[in-house]
Amino acid sequence: MHTHLQYVARNQALSNKIALITGAGDGIGKQAAISYAKCGAQVILLGKTVSKLEVTYDEIIATGAPEPIIVPIDFAGATQQNYLDMVASIESQYKRIDIVLFNASILGNLCPFEQISEKEFNAVMQVNVNSQFLLTQALLPLLKKQNKASVIYTTSSVGHKGRAYWGSYSMSKFATEGMMQVLADEHKNSGLRFNCINPGGTRTNMRAKAFPGEKQDQLKTPLDIMPTYLYLASDDSDDHNGKTFHCQPK
Repeated sequence: MHTHLQYVARNQALSNKIALITGAGDGIGKQAAISYAKCGAQVILLGKTVSKLEVTYDEIIATGAPEPIIVPIDFAGATQQNYLDMVASIESQYKRIDIVLFNASILGNLCPFEQISEKEFNAVMQVNVNSQFLLTQALLPLLKKQNKASVIYTTSSVGHKGRAYWGSYSMSKFATEGMMQVLADEHKNSGLRFNCINPGGTRTNMRAKAFPGEKQDQLKTPLDIMPTYLYLASDDSDDHNGKTFHCQPK
């Protein structure tokens, strides 16, 4: 059994840590934000739908955890300067970031390769790859100022073995794993670590869209897979860099 699957975070394991989470208004991102906050982290909630982020905010406040902040951003339209400005604002307020969880992504259309439209392909790449590239670049100078930090990307089983009809999404996740591996290798002698999480089939709106006939109640919930997310956020995973962690190994 893999250590990360049974990981139980110590009380206040993430206290004094600043955690930035993309896609924090729904599904796995929302649960990660709540779980990190319960462990003492100051959470920065990124997403495009303010009303959803406000629900996450309220749920965190209700637990008595540190007050999070909401940073609305549309990954489909944000420019490099938007990310640089956002990171500068965060740095002025918090001085550092210890944990980054890249969770936001879109599915795109599931269709044969020759039917993928240029518009749809570009939209998926913009949200799933380009935004992460630009935000990571903007964050690196801040992350490098610290002794250590954990950057976590979200991949998929189709991110290391291509699957028919999953074209745009699959390619975007291959790119995500490649980006993680490049960064991990460039920073292997530093305190920064870069890893991927593959959540597996989880009870989320995206999963329901991809598999409309699937019985949702037979899937793990976002809470069920949080041990891996907490493990990679904590100092207990300090010696892991450049790896992909599977929340539901076969």
